[in-house]
Amino acid sequence: MRFWSVLLAMVSIPCIACGPQHANDPSSVLHTYARALEEGRADDAYGVLSDEARRGISLEAFRRMVKDDPDGVREIAKALERPTAAPVVTATVTSPSGQELNLVLEDGRWRIDASTIDLYAQDTPRHAIQGFIRAIEHKRYDMVMRYVPDTHKEGLDAAKLQSAWEGHEKQEIEQVVGGLKQALPSATIEETGERATMPYGAGAMQLVKEHGLWKIENFD
Repeated sequence: MRFWSVLLAMVSIPCIACGPQHANDPSSVLHTYARALEEGRADDAYGVLSDEARRGISLEAFRRMVKDDPDGVREIAKALERPTAAPVVTATVTSPSGQELNLVLEDGRWRIDASTIDLYAQDTPRHAIQGFIRAIEHKRYDMVMRYVPDTHKEGLDAAKLQSAWEGHEKQEIEQVVGGLKQALPSATIEETGERATMPYGAGAMQLVKEHGLWKIENFD
């Protein structure tokens, strides 16, 4: 699993450095990487990885992975040569407050991606936390309910949340929101399958993915 995930994860990282074919578009970079893997040319495959990818694995370790399972490497290479859709070039800009702005490259011009329009998005853990914070700050408890997992909704509604979070739990919620806002811009969110965790202050926020949407399971 480690072997497969590392080789495939490299593809999702923007390839800034180019290999011997000097590829300069996503399809060419993918082809260069796949061909190098298929032919067992570990150094050439490593050459098209970004600086971030190289920081995650040394050349020596990459060589060992390619050498130890040549059949597996060739299978991965063939899979990469059969993309299911045209490549899409995207970029993410993060504001000082931790808000993400997504862009997509279309016809040589950067444009705002549709995901940026949704102020209460739940497609990623980070977006879910951002939307959760925004909903609380704007007292949109109807929107806060979107972030409550199904298993926690019994006996709970927007009115009860408002009563508690603007009443006896107000100070606690303000501390949570303050801690999340402070941590979010530089926080590392760990994802494991359908669950994610973001540390903040002295605690951590736990998220769970339900029906394709990220929700807040717990915060302490």
